[in-house]
Amino acid sequence: MSQLSREQKPAPEAEIRSRVFEGDRSLWIIFTVLLVISILVVYSSTAKMTYDTAANMSLFDALQKQVMYVMLSIMAIFVTHKIHYKIYMRWTYVAYILCILLTVAVYVVGEKTNDAARWLSIGPIKFQPSEALKIATILMLARAMESRQAVIDTLKIIPTSFKFRSPEQLEIIKKNTIPLLGPVLLSCAVIAPAHTSSALIVFIASIIMLYIGRVNLKEIAKFFMVICAVGVLGLGGMELLGMGRLNTAMARLEKWGNEWVGDSTAKSISEISDTQRALIAIHEGGLVGEGAGQSSSRVLVVHPESDYAYAFFVSEYGIIFGLILMLLYIWIFFRAMDIGQKCTTPFPTLMTLGLGLLITGQAILHMFVQVNILPETGQTLPFISRGGSSLILTTVALGMIISVSRTNQNRLKQR
Repeated sequence: MSQLSREQKPAPEAEIRSRVFEGDRSLWIIFTVLLVISILVVYSSTAKMTYDTAANMSLFDALQKQVMYVMLSIMAIFVTHKIHYKIYMRWTYVAYILCILLTVAVYVVGEKTNDAARWLSIGPIKFQPSEALKIATILMLARAMESRQAVIDTLKIIPTSFKFRSPEQLEIIKKNTIPLLGPVLLSCAVIAPAHTSSALIVFIASIIMLYIGRVNLKEIAKFFMVICAVGVLGLGGMELLGMGRLNTAMARLEKWGNEWVGDSTAKSISEISDTQRALIAIHEGGLVGEGAGQSSSRVLVVHPESDYAYAFFVSEYGIIFGLILMLLYIWIFFRAMDIGQKCTTPFPTLMTLGLGLLITGQAILHMFVQVNILPETGQTLPFISRGGSSLILTTVALGMIISVSRTNQNRLKQR
């Protein structure tokens, strides 16, 4: 009697699933949970958008669009997690140059939101090139640091004197400063006029990557001081040219300070700030929340589907689930750290850590604004806030992290 050989036997269902959902299972679970929350938050907030005449949106328009973006993000993560990280490394330069060109194009032909040019439309598709540029910058820095790992702890990345024409200083600038810091400086300069907080996230993530990559602390400190000085001068110059948003940033800082020391008890609802509305929503939610679709603050919160999604989520599901949501974002970074530590080469290690920092950093920044720890930034909540380009490109970043974990697992299986 003939029998099927071991190789011919049908693969168990669990094995088939593992072939489809390869890589870190924890990240897959987190991704799924966050997408479900996204649909719930957007659906619950559609009531306010329906009554917003400026939005010109029916009850299910926003939900239908968000479901479409969720489906596109699922397709994006399946594609990106199947691609080997060496492909990302190979195409880093091309991707970075393209992202820079598209981000610059936004200032010429892009659409403006709140007096800031951020959106680029190609036919029916509207997206933010700066979201892609953040990812490309992390890849550029990871690639530059990988090729210098043997001597990176002794490298001079900032010129040691102002005699920039001397052979010694020119060599430092050419071999170290431009390759390592040039992409970070250029990206921050291009992103800052439209979205200063996004440029800040890129800068902070880059600083942490330099530290993790064993760059000398003195060099990091010098870079920090240089970027701060250049940033102040650059923002001032852009404001004089009418390109920056310094007045907006200063107004937000002033408002933030007044909310800490001022008395808001005598103000009417129409007079309180966006952050104060978010704080009221969090307070109304309490420990267990008012229930899905039952938030009494949904009309009070400004942009509950995007800029203040976390406050709206807490108002409906409570502080307990709000803390769990925060832990999910922190978990993403710790999973990225664990995946990076298992890599055998520097590039995937630095790439996963950098992308994890981008995702978790943006989430924490968003949450800190809701509770008035930081002034208003306009940062959305990754994977949850309504929108297409942010959701899909953040998904791409997560898919790249899962791609590295998939490669690690395959390597271990081959041993």
